[in-house]
Amino acid sequence: MDDNLKLAELLFPDVTETVDDLERRFPPRSLPQDAKVTRFAPSPTGFLHIGGLFSAFVDVLAAKSSGGISFLRIEDTDKKREIADGVSGIIEGFRAFGVGFDEGVTGFDTETGDYGPYVQSRRASIYHVVAKKLVQEGLAYPCFCTEDELSALREKQEAAGTLIKGYFGEWATCRNLTFAEQEARIKSGTPYVLRLRSSGDGTRKFTFDDQIRGKIEMPENITDAVLLKTDGIPTYHFAHACDDHFMRVTHVIRGDEWIASVPLHIALFRACGFRPVKYVHVAPVMKEENGGKRKLSKRKDPEAAVSYFVEEGFPKEAVLEYLLTLINSNFEDWRRANPAASLFDFPFSFKKMSQSGALFDLVKMQDVSKNVVSRMDGATVAQYTLEWARQYDPDFYAVISADTDYLRQVLSIDRGGAKPRKDIAVWSQVKDSVSYLFDALYTPDYTLPDNLSKADAAQILCAWDAVYDPADDKDEWFRKIKGLCEPLGYTPNVKEYKKNPDAYRGHVGDVSTVIRVATTGRRNTPDLHAIHSVLGEEKVRARVADAIAYYEQ
Repeated sequence: MDDNLKLAELLFPDVTETVDDLERRFPPRSLPQDAKVTRFAPSPTGFLHIGGLFSAFVDVLAAKSSGGISFLRIEDTDKKREIADGVSGIIEGFRAFGVGFDEGVTGFDTETGDYGPYVQSRRASIYHVVAKKLVQEGLAYPCFCTEDELSALREKQEAAGTLIKGYFGEWATCRNLTFAEQEARIKSGTPYVLRLRSSGDGTRKFTFDDQIRGKIEMPENITDAVLLKTDGIPTYHFAHACDDHFMRVTHVIRGDEWIASVPLHIALFRACGFRPVKYVHVAPVMKEENGGKRKLSKRKDPEAAVSYFVEEGFPKEAVLEYLLTLINSNFEDWRRANPAASLFDFPFSFKKMSQSGALFDLVKMQDVSKNVVSRMDGATVAQYTLEWARQYDPDFYAVISADTDYLRQVLSIDRGGAKPRKDIAVWSQVKDSVSYLFDALYTPDYTLPDNLSKADAAQILCAWDAVYDPADDKDEWFRKIKGLCEPLGYTPNVKEYKKNPDAYRGHVGDVSTVIRVATTGRRNTPDLHAIHSVLGEEKVRARVADAIAYYEQ
């Protein structure tokens, strides 16, 4: 038995499975040609960032558009930075916005799919099988250097002015230890890490084809990177190569800060005998500030956390719709041509993604959200509003949940048709939007336009109350308002008033404004006839009577 085989047995005496066994356990997926297999692989170290939702959505779109598979993998090898129940926070964030994966982690200690476990800390045996193979082939070795020794090495490199700093070449002091030296240290209990024996050459370069940026040329990796830490837990670099291969990932979609790691990752795939994945390096989500752009910050920007959008009440459909405007430059044109189509019908393409970073614009997102809400019917808006208010505004929930049929009528006003209302962007705005339709929330405001006096208003309201009939359809209802105009000195024709304003006290718009203010406390509302129909005759007449009493004081 040669020294590499003896070393492998010494390091991994309990590993009996082989890489070939793993290949059989995790066979190539049976998918259509060119189908993409993607993964979103967060660490449970904090809240779900909007950039994370952005990347995960790209993962899902890329898979769905090609007839492939997307899955959620949790990379929890960094236990020092992990937060309690971080996994649930990530999953709830995706669930809140309807981003669903085909496989992977589904909750605390639950998952679905045939290529798991989908949590890295439960895949140690897989990494050890691959690590043992690398040792057997002379492509990995134990390193016994202490932290002090590594610090001293870095200081020497600084003093020597080496262009590349790290553990490689002549600086890799454990690289050429004999088997006898390795065996003695291992048996004496000396802690060690397992390192890659790099075959890279600092004078050579290689190219890879980034799916967004095209061909990128980089120097080969020459560092002997750590594969397994002293506790046997893999580094991210080694674990992701093993996981992506055995989970049969085709495209790795990740932030462009990982471009610098590509040489190491390609080297790991090749050393392990795996076919490298295709990389898709996504530019970060940016924010405009002081005339420039910067990355969205977890510390500075509340909108960096997806929980912000949940709490504000952005519809999940609107969040994804807006993200798609950032993901692909041609989405807005497609949406105009396909106003009712599902987002997942959009022909997503990596080539339409920005190389410089998408600019996150909260104002534009609200505009997108208004359009999305405008396409919903009253029942859907009511359902979403109830769900939001139950958690974030219990007092409002108590009012609107008392009569859900009435709530649906209220939120159905001016919905549908060629020009639906666009006054609601987020569910937190619904309370103010509809408060005048609920007695518990209504506060009268009898403020009139400057051109109308209290006496004018009282006269108009008395005349209108005499002709008001709740059975009138909209046309008859408006005909009666116009009929009030001339006897009271107003013109039913707005254009006529503009031609000769001195001849009239006002126009039909002034008359309807008085009625609107009296019955809603507002000068601008959706269709007033529909509002009166929802309020009902008793409430309308009572509000008119209260307004007349106020104006006659």
